Order: sequence, then C-alpha cells, then structure tokens
Amino acid sequence: MPTEDAAGAARAAVAVIGSYAKALVMTADRIPAPGETLIGRDYRGTFGGKGSDMAVQAARLGAGVSYLGVVGDDTHGAEFRALLADEGVDPVGLRVAPGESTGVGFIVKDTAGRNVIVVDPGANDSFSPADVDAAAGALTAADVALAQLEIPLPTALHALTVARAAGVTTILNPAPAVDLRGTDLTSVDVLTPNEHEAKVALGLGPDDARPPAELGRRLLALGPRAVVVTLGEAGALVVTADGDTRVAPVRVDVVDSNGAGDSFNAALAVALGEGRDLADAARFAGTVAALCCEHWETVPSYQDRATVEAFLARAETTTTTTTEASR
Repeated sequence: MPTEDAAGAARAAVAVIGSYAKALVMTADRIPAPGETLIGRDYRGTFGGKGSDMAVQAARLGAGVSYLGVVGDDTHGAEFRALLADEGVDPVGLRVAPGESTGVGFIVKDTAGRNVIVVDPGANDSFSPADVDAAAGALTAADVALAQLEIPLPTALHALTVARAAGVTTILNPAPAVDLRGTDLTSVDVLTPNEHEAKVALGLGPDDARPPAELGRRLLALGPRAVVVTLGEAGALVVTADGDTRVAPVRVDVVDSNGAGDSFNAALAVALGEGRDLADAARFAGTVAALCCEHWETVPSYQDRATVEAFLARAETTTTTTTEASR
C-alpha cells in the first residue's frame, strides 16, 4: 500500500528494473552515407536509457523510487550514480561492474529531425537474475515494479516474478520490441507496447493492418492481466478481458517526443501505486507524457508533480467553464 507524504497525500513506492546508457549526441546538416565524413556541431552528452528515464520521471512525480541495474566502473557510471542521488532515487540494486563499460549510445541528428543511433548496451548486458535476487527486498517492498527490455529478457521477467509473488503490481514495457510469442508473461500485470512494439511482439509485419484492440487481445493470450497500447497523438487503449477503454490524447505543442514513452510508463506506475484504477492511471500517464513533449531531450523534459497538477487544474477549469457556457 502507498505511504503518505508530509501533506498526507499518497506516495507510491516504485521499483525500476532497467538500463542506463550515456547518450552522445551531435547534429549534422544531413545523415552521413556509409564511408562519408561530415562536420557536425552542438555536441552534447545526455542521460539515456529507459530505466534511467523512468526512475527520474517517477521520482519527479513524488514516488519513492528504488533502482536495480548495472553500470561500469567508469566516468559514465559515476555520472549516473550522481543523477540518482540528485533525483532522490535509491540505488539499492545498482551494481557497479569493474572492468565493464557503462552503456553508450551514439546519436547523429540532422536538421530535418531524422537521426541514426547505435547503442552498445555495455554493462546492461551483464544484469542477471542473481543481481535481482541480491536486491529482492526492494522489489517486494514496492507497490509497483516496472521493467523494460534494454536489459536481458530473462532478468526482467525474473524480477517481475519475484515482485508479483509478493503481491506487487508489475508492468513490462516491451521496448525495444522483441518477438514475445512463446514467452510466458503471466508474471506481468500490465503490458505497455506501442503499436509497432505490439506487432513485433506478436510476430506481425510493420504493415499489418490489425487494429490496436485486436493487437491488445492477442497479447492478452500471452499471459498479462491487461494491455495498454500507446497510440502517440491518438492517446492510448486499455485492453482487458472485460473490454476496451479508449484514453483520449492530451493536446500540447509538441517540440520533441523523444522519451515520451518512458514518461508514460513511469507515470502509469506512480498512479497505479497511488491506488488509481488502470484507465484513470493511463489518463494521468497520458497527461504527464504529453507535457514532456513540450521540451527537448528526455531527462530535462520530465515535469514534476506540481507542474502536472497545475496543468490538470487548468484543464479542469477550462472544461467546467466550457460546460457552463454551453448550457
């Protein structure tokens, strides 16, 4: 059950089982061809990795967050440990692996918004079920356990199995997409693919025309209790054995949607941990993810709880005023 903060509000406990990768970003006039050398500009190093993103977003929404993962004993790993400290995330399950490199992603963006990305998972690949067992207390003490697939699939599923056996709600964001046919997902309460990831998980081609509701129902057959298919600018769809619930999109001026999926998953975990039902939690998550799209990058774009609540209050006032005016 969620605890309470000093003001008496519910405070969820979220365990993030995930990845970290240092993102090394450069802008060029165009994407280089094979063998070509270009002059770039605006080089910057930023925080990356789905686990890192989700831990930061959940913490900024007021959750008590614990983190399980692996980084190398290098400069990038040290920067990540400093980030967790700055954001108030408990690194109880973070192993520092001597002799291994922290995950790194090389990203080249062009002026048209396209990019090419190459990622070396580094120490993320050595994240094992034994690491999970060493920090099992953090999982079993949480309200929600949240995993992604930038770490080995067996490790993610083992963590969710340990958590669910203790009565913890479990979420698996199946990204990057992998074929999940033949995989037992009964340890997953909520599976959260986008449409592309849902098709890959089911072994379907990118041009497959099945609607999101059918994709969700087919994914339910793999074992999760619910599927939330995120639909970008179209909102989301909650699919359970009892039926489908459409979650309307939140309209904002989009600057950069990078990291919005991670923001959605983190907010979903926080809302479920605070006791909301799944459809209401998905609406909250949609709002949080939309707000991050108003800003560049990932970690710098994630909004805190006060900003989200202020936006929701303005939206409620606008809706009430419009309703009164229409009578």
